[in-house]
Amino acid sequence: MTHIRVRLGALGLTLLAGLAAPPALAAEEPAAAPTVEEQRLDRAAPQEILTRSGFDTVAPEFARALGGARSYAQAERVVERQGARLWRRAVDRAQGRGPAVGDLSRDDDRPLYWARLGMTREVRQWEPEFGLTEARRAKLLAALERTSRGQDSIRYPHSKKIKRILLTGFDPFTLDRDVRISNPSGATALALDGTVIDTADGPARVETAVFPVRWTDFAEGTVEKTLRPHLPRLDLFTTVSQGRVGRIDVERTNGAWRGGFPDNENLSVTGTVPVTDPASQPQWTTTTLPYKDIVAADTGRFPVYDNTSVTEIPAGGTQAVVRPEGPTAGSTARAGGGGDYLSNEIAYRATLLRDRLGLGGSLPGGHVHTPVLQFGAGNTDPASGTVTDAQFVQNRLDIIAQVKSILTVAADATD
Repeated sequence: MTHIRVRLGALGLTLLAGLAAPPALAAEEPAAAPTVEEQRLDRAAPQEILTRSGFDTVAPEFARALGGARSYAQAERVVERQGARLWRRAVDRAQGRGPAVGDLSRDDDRPLYWARLGMTREVRQWEPEFGLTEARRAKLLAALERTSRGQDSIRYPHSKKIKRILLTGFDPFTLDRDVRISNPSGATALALDGTVIDTADGPARVETAVFPVRWTDFAEGTVEKTLRPHLPRLDLFTTVSQGRVGRIDVERTNGAWRGGFPDNENLSVTGTVPVTDPASQPQWTTTTLPYKDIVAADTGRFPVYDNTSVTEIPAGGTQAVVRPEGPTAGSTARAGGGGDYLSNEIAYRATLLRDRLGLGGSLPGGHVHTPVLQFGAGNTDPASGTVTDAQFVQNRLDIIAQVKSILTVAADATD
């Protein structure tokens, strides 16, 4: 995700009424309006993406299942089951399993994104007869987000002979600029989830998850909740997002600063990255990925760089300055190598968690920025362009393959 500096009378009657009606555990609250993200769902391009992938049936099927729930417990089961089913369907599609419904290429991450929004909108507008409090609706939404993103399905074999790699990706973003946008990091997560890659020391199992492009979710700890159970048992992790045009960057340093660029809810937040125990929060964290090996290897079509540049306010200073070689002692972060948006923040949170768990000296981990996924020549106008083209698909496939190759190099370079 590129840096752009640039969300009850008499007593008898009362008793009689209580016997006549089922008890309510809490007052029913009205359904919420669709979010900014969900409102985009009705545009032509998202609808075309859903239809051409066969994912247009997901939300209607989910609505029918949810409508059959006669208690909150039943609703929870429906949401968790259907969310997990969506994730598995998207992974299977990306990896060539099951029928190729529709003519949209299998590597496309957008059907998952738009189908999930159709499901969250159904939950947000659902008014069951048993009543639903705001807190319980929020819990259902959280469960749907977690399960449909692969965040609770990360599983590794028990064998010590298989390395364990974790990779994360992101949803599409900047959708008001171009609602057709795909995110190659999310596509990579779908393509690699549950796969095995061959390394010099034997097989390595890759597990993945996808995160939202929303400041609020990050402040609520979605990254730490997902990663904490797994980091102590990993051999390697990398957070991945879309970055700059025509290049891949291994980000050397991550900064504790939110630069305010609007997220997918059009929410803008500026300030220090909010984490637990802020008193011990560092301004900077660093990669432990074997960046020298990654940069030196021939991993694919796009050049790969060890990006050391940051923006800081020097110790005792007041103005932000760019430091091409990294931060200076005592400085205050204003942008990591990956910028000041959520790509930098996931890198900062993941590596800070690594360090707070005491794994900084033993667990290779950091952030990789992919190239911007571009449409083909003649298909760059969001108003008149099509949702896909041959060059667009090839660009995405090349990025996925190169990230996989980078994972292999990184795994080979670690003991």
